[in-house]
Amino acid sequence: MTTLARDPGRDLRLTPARRKLNRILCNWQLYLFLLPAIAYFLLFRYYPMLGVQIAFKKFKAVPGIWGSPWVGFRNFEHFFKTPDFKRLITNTLAVSVETLLISFPVPILLALLLNQLPSKRYKKLVQTTIYAPHFISTVVLVGIIFLFTSPRSGIINHLIAALGGTRIHFTAEPAWFRPLYIGSDIWQNAGWGSIIYLAALSGINPELHEAAIMDGANKYQRVWHIDLPGILPTVVVMFILSAGKVMSVGFEKAFLMQTSLNISASEIIATYVYKRGLQQSQFDFSTAVGLFESVVNLVMITTVNFISKRITNSSLF
Repeated sequence: MTTLARDPGRDLRLTPARRKLNRILCNWQLYLFLLPAIAYFLLFRYYPMLGVQIAFKKFKAVPGIWGSPWVGFRNFEHFFKTPDFKRLITNTLAVSVETLLISFPVPILLALLLNQLPSKRYKKLVQTTIYAPHFISTVVLVGIIFLFTSPRSGIINHLIAALGGTRIHFTAEPAWFRPLYIGSDIWQNAGWGSIIYLAALSGINPELHEAAIMDGANKYQRVWHIDLPGILPTVVVMFILSAGKVMSVGFEKAFLMQTSLNISASEIIATYVYKRGLQQSQFDFSTAVGLFESVVNLVMITTVNFISKRITNSSLF
């Protein structure tokens, strides 16, 4: 039986596109696993993007998306000129930026502290305790906030009164909206967010810590010179992803915490789009506002990624 000798220069003579196709055909089983994910994104992420054109039209239900008259940037101009524009941008940026600056470092600190715990049993107990709030629904969380901060029956106001202070109607005062929003976000998501940093810490070579201990380094020095540099690429990527959502403040929580008394601080772009789009049926205008929000997020994530790549050599793309 004779076999054909493989020509070692054959792959080099192929075009780049042909070589790429050959690699795909050789590993077709792996690409088959990607089909469900690709189908999901095509059907539920990319195909609905055809509806973005509503932002540039005066939408009418009978002729539909394609038959509605084209108005260009009129919806965007209307949004920029509305009296609510400045307040919406200010509230949205205030909530998102403060949440990013205050909430983002907490999971990192938790992961560093948990990584230093010597007792595995106690470490598992602490992890379970701080992970649990993540599984509480937003509706239940907001209910807890209203219950604990109630001016009459809330435990927080009972403590304030017991200490000689004056009871505070937290959910009715605009100044307390952001502290309650950010504080509850830390309590609910900080423990869960620390998982990815714990995974990054587990990938650090233990020999680095052993060598540092032999050189006389204490725990704080090892955290500063070994743990933090080891998880820096992960921190950078997570920060880029968070910066890309700077305009996308969670609608559900903000809407549920919103009252007629704190609306001056709690009205953000997400709640505004819901009210104008669904409650008032201004689909074209609300789509324009949502598209503006997405464009700002795209610019932010691209800018932060570019800066990070120049400074730390770590980037998302």
